[in-house]
Amino acid sequence: MTTKRVALHTLGCKVNQYEADAFLNIFLQNGYEAVDFADQADVYLIHTCTVTHLGDRKSRQLIRRAVKNNPDALIVVSGCYAQVAPEEVAKIPGVDLIVGTQDRGKILELLEEAKRKKEPINAVRDIMHTHDFEELSRQHTGKERAFLKIEEGCQQFCSYCIIPFARGPVRSREPQRTIQEVQQLVSQGYKEIVLTGIHTGAYGQDLGSPYNLNWLIIELSKTPGLKRLRLSSLDPNEFTEDFIETLAANPIICPHLHISLQSGDDDVLRRMNRRYTTTAFAKLVFKLRQKIADLALTTDIMVGFPGETAKQHENSLHFVEEMGFAALHVFKYSPRQGTKAAQFPDRISPEIKEKRSQEMLCLGEKLAVQFKQKYLGRKMEILVETKHKRLWEGHTTNYLKLKFPSDEELRGELVQVSLEQICSDYILGKLV
Repeated sequence: MTTKRVALHTLGCKVNQYEADAFLNIFLQNGYEAVDFADQADVYLIHTCTVTHLGDRKSRQLIRRAVKNNPDALIVVSGCYAQVAPEEVAKIPGVDLIVGTQDRGKILELLEEAKRKKEPINAVRDIMHTHDFEELSRQHTGKERAFLKIEEGCQQFCSYCIIPFARGPVRSREPQRTIQEVQQLVSQGYKEIVLTGIHTGAYGQDLGSPYNLNWLIIELSKTPGLKRLRLSSLDPNEFTEDFIETLAANPIICPHLHISLQSGDDDVLRRMNRRYTTTAFAKLVFKLRQKIADLALTTDIMVGFPGETAKQHENSLHFVEEMGFAALHVFKYSPRQGTKAAQFPDRISPEIKEKRSQEMLCLGEKLAVQFKQKYLGRKMEILVETKHKRLWEGHTTNYLKLKFPSDEELRGELVQVSLEQICSDYILGKLV
């Protein structure tokens, strides 16, 4: 009997990657062999993103590529683009199954139904009425860093963002299941756990007292053998005094925080429905840096929001420079149908958006070098992850990427490295 083959391609965020790994696990446990997306497969799964129109376009291109690879294959489309635009996806020739962002555990059952009926199945349901966190089993590989999804959904409704419509309301993973999985991962040899979610800081909103992200990280940090606990993106409004004290007092929590800014201009922030000011953001940054040694702050910045003036863009550049971020994720505004900002007047031209994007990216590169320079000559601990030729690569707790030469087998180990030279996006070091 010939082994069936499955090929996956994932677009978008860390949560999408986490879910794609869970999909792969389902197929592997049911006798499938995983192959490269460019190869011949019996099933192609495209796990889509819809944060920007570029994500939508890439998703459509991948679907067409899969059909071209093997016209007889079953084509499955899942994820955020599939959730918000299933009718659009269904019009693409060759699509057999559309799953969206729920019922993912039923994928093989739905595939069998599509084969039986010999017609496409749109299994997308209204996500806004979903109230349970969907458990997805992943096959963790390696012993370095494990991602753990603890939360699903978002209720912020920023004026530019389609994600609340793609992911639905906040649903938190059951606390004991989260604690047990961390214990299991540590027992398997993992040194670092990264907590992730669609709106990670909203963890526990649907569970009631005492459950929140602060409670969870305190509990997880008690896990015997856990060396590092890293948090994914957080909102400025989620930093209570108790939370800041927990971050500062617990050596297991990595001093690396990604706090989404989006704009350094107050009027743009107000129209984005971001619910904080640059003054409040700056006060938070000052407090965090006072409390947490070697803190790396990274952020998201959007350019070209409707109505953004040249002066407002300049304000954003100045504020970002003032904050001294270690890295920037820069996005050009992309209108998403169904969001408030899609109806806003005064759209910015693609040419101006590109110019502003390049200016912000250049600033980001400058800030990244300045941040790295502060650590030259220091000895720091890194978690060794991969090797290219003779250079091992890994990250410090504050997420500096380091490379160093060694012939020893060090994958998954925590080692001390002397930081010696900045090389493009990493620091070259020497094993101590």
